[in-house]
Amino acid sequence: MFSIEKWRNGEKWTNWAGNVISYPSEMYAPHSIEEVSTIVKQARETGKSIRVTGAAHSFSAVAMPEHIAISLHNMRGLIAVNEERQEATLWAGTYLYEMGPMLAKHGFALINMGDIQEQTIAGAVSTGTHGTGVTLGSLSSAVMAWGFVDGKGTYHEHRRGMDDVSEALHVSLGMLGILVKVTVKVMPLYGLHYVGARETLSNGLTTFAEDIRLHRHVEWFYFPGSETIQVKRMNAVAPIYQSEWNKRIETLKLQIVENGAFFAMSELCKWKPSLSGTMSKIAAANVVESEKVGISYEIYPSPRSVKFQESEYAIPLSHFEACLEEIHATFKKGLFDVHFPLECRTTAGEAGFLSPTQGRESAFIAFHMYKGMSEEPYFKWVHTLMQKYEGRPHWGKQHHLTAQKVYELYPEIEKFLTVRQQYDPDQVFFTGYLKKLFLL
Repeated sequence: MFSIEKWRNGEKWTNWAGNVISYPSEMYAPHSIEEVSTIVKQARETGKSIRVTGAAHSFSAVAMPEHIAISLHNMRGLIAVNEERQEATLWAGTYLYEMGPMLAKHGFALINMGDIQEQTIAGAVSTGTHGTGVTLGSLSSAVMAWGFVDGKGTYHEHRRGMDDVSEALHVSLGMLGILVKVTVKVMPLYGLHYVGARETLSNGLTTFAEDIRLHRHVEWFYFPGSETIQVKRMNAVAPIYQSEWNKRIETLKLQIVENGAFFAMSELCKWKPSLSGTMSKIAAANVVESEKVGISYEIYPSPRSVKFQESEYAIPLSHFEACLEEIHATFKKGLFDVHFPLECRTTAGEAGFLSPTQGRESAFIAFHMYKGMSEEPYFKWVHTLMQKYEGRPHWGKQHHLTAQKVYELYPEIEKFLTVRQQYDPDQVFFTGYLKKLFLL
């Protein structure tokens, strides 16, 4: 979780996973739009670049500051709720874990969430962070209006429409400006009925297409080389809060089983990678079947204390079964020492210029490697395999994209860059990492 106490000029900045490190010369935590504007104007005059670092939960260098780092930690909270439109406006530094209780007080909830809630809303919508549900989009798709300070220090408010600016802001990686306000579509407060089950891979593949239409949310965990999968299904129900006792028991289970035991297993695999296949099968055989009901923001997230590296790709939904079968065949050969399960989710298609789903229903497959184990050979195979299945990587996860590849994968890239140039002509928000991705 982000700590403002470590926010000092010249101090080491690192992301959550610890694989991206920098030493920004200037670090700011502004309290107002005016302060943000002043910082941007000064950076423009001195030729320095700015990155808003959010909660540092990206595995890529997308949030890595080179010169100036900004945290929106002091710009948090609910600004207004429009009950008629079912929209909520928040300061962009608000953390996802803060949003549920805030909205619930007004009888509303986010339409969807992922299983990690430490990110800021600004970081989540700027990178296309998503949950699961084939009829549901990413958090970016819920944004109805953006309030941002551009590369000249000018504040803009833009409401979503059928225009290039909206499609560029949809997933912008912070390249158009510093997002300071976000207006999101919400829905009446609801609960979720969660059922976690242990099933066979073959049955899962056979029923997958039907299953994702029968339930609001379906999430898979595939254990490398195992014939067993964990399937999590959730459906909306009337708002029901978990009792404090049930929440404590649930948290204790997750910490002991899914984090404590898995941490010990991971340490064994780091010590002796050849044990990875065996550990994966043991984990699969010990999947806990469970059921619970609670308010939506209580059920969506899961604590993640075991650190890892991650790469994630969106592929056309129609490719999912074939892709999983090839992945399973590869792991059966024992080519990689991987014990971390693959996370499989679905989303609706989106039209944003940099959206990985590009208007098509998609399956997201996330690949993890325990921190301290070598992920490069595994992720290199992942990147090659995903090209075969028309995969586009999640911008906040590790990938091997080049500018040439970005131009191939994103047909509207020129439109995006035209809008970017309009709002940041002096490249205040363009770091070396981003230049390698977007400049041929």
